[in-house]
Amino acid sequence: MTCDASRSVLHAYLDGELDAPGAAEFEQHLEGCTSCTRTLEAQESLRSTIQRSQLYEPLPLDLENKIRRQLRESSAPATRKKIYAWRWLAAAAAIILLVGVSWKVLPKFRANSDLSTSAAAAEIVDAHIRSLQPGHLTDVTSTDQHTVKPWFDGKVPFAPPVRDFAEEGFPLIGGRLDVLQGQTVAALVYGRRKHFISVFVFPEHGEESEKYSGAKNGYQWISWRQGELRLCAVSDTNRDDLAALKDLISR
Repeated sequence: MTCDASRSVLHAYLDGELDAPGAAEFEQHLEGCTSCTRTLEAQESLRSTIQRSQLYEPLPLDLENKIRRQLRESSAPATRKKIYAWRWLAAAAAIILLVGVSWKVLPKFRANSDLSTSAAAAEIVDAHIRSLQPGHLTDVTSTDQHTVKPWFDGKVPFAPPVRDFAEEGFPLIGGRLDVLQGQTVAALVYGRRKHFISVFVFPEHGEESEKYSGAKNGYQWISWRQGELRLCAVSDTNRDDLAALKDLISR
């Protein structure tokens, strides 16, 4: 199965619409295709964000009653066109409502991504947790910053601030590409005793924004602005460790 073919069945696989042979063929393709695997992870993450955001918005009661009344009154064959018109009106209203709510609740990681919101912070923590699965922590494994930093060339349109802090207790382990709300970002991986720290990096333009921090499901995170980049460190280590690594990177 080629990548072009797999993209045509990815959403069917995600929604459980493939038969057993089709699902098995797609899963076999995923084992050898990093691009499709990351696309699937991005779609799964987006669906989780939508579910957490509770985007369901009921149809206004007066509009629903009006539509039902018109449908009952238009039961005669001569007025079928009116029935269809009302059905299209109801469908259009639902679509407009959904698009409007989605636009407010699910902005992409634009230049001014606001990590003070719970949804954005949860996405960052979820991405770190995914990386802890076997084989997902790094795409390039090296303690040499001169190996890790060039690896990102051409993969992201910016230069991540890659440095090794082994002498300070934060050895560089490597890096990877990750996906946050459909956007490709860089992730630097550091060690801290027996813990792993993911430092997500992506562009952020516009006015200077403040530092954010928080905790979710036992994971601490701290986010700060550095030049034209937004960085966010996530780990299950303590907050002081994250603050110390932030200070080292910001030097």
